[in-house]
Amino acid sequence: MREISVFDVVGPNMIGPSSSHTAGALRIALMAGKISKGKPKKVKFILYGSFAMTYKGHGTDKALIGGLLGMNVDDSRLRDSLRLAAEAKLEYSFYNADVRGAHPNTVILDVDGDDGRHIQVQASSVGGGEIVVNAIDGLEAGFSGHENTLVITHHDTPGMIASISGELAAANLNIATMRVFRRSVGGDAMVALELDGSADTELIARLSALQGVYHVAYLAAKEE
Repeated sequence: MREISVFDVVGPNMIGPSSSHTAGALRIALMAGKISKGKPKKVKFILYGSFAMTYKGHGTDKALIGGLLGMNVDDSRLRDSLRLAAEAKLEYSFYNADVRGAHPNTVILDVDGDDGRHIQVQASSVGGGEIVVNAIDGLEAGFSGHENTLVITHHDTPGMIASISGELAAANLNIATMRVFRRSVGGDAMVALELDGSADTELIARLSALQGVYHVAYLAAKEE
């Protein structure tokens, strides 16, 4: 017998009875896909709390897959996201786990891209479709994506933040919030910058060209 989820009942324009389990889950996966440099090839979803208990009936599984495929919450293809994942040759699996101290609606995405790069994103759906990205590759993050956000992974070296800030100033972009994290002195580091304006492709290219920058992901708060 075919499994029936809320997508089959209420349709794609209303993502089920719980925005935490559907709209929030989709935004998490959509953001993880943008943070990942290459096209997702294989993903392991590690679910915690109510996500783990109800992910099929509430359509969380379809929302997570749809987000990783680049869909938005009103995309009519969401109900068929599992089939579309198979057509796109995206391998996926779901696991339940106890994530100590995590919000009840938490998921960890282990994503392998077609460029050979692996990334891990931990995020929580906190209600009303809002999310918080807790960690990226084990580095503390703590941003919501509510504003236009740049996530830059880089080598921890003196002057890096000044160089990044200088490029933003040259583009006449103001920084609303900035969070800086590092694994160790002189090791891998990350900066998450929420912006008052929009970053264009030219700015992203200049940031990517900075010595010591590994990857730049731009997460638009909404489609621009």
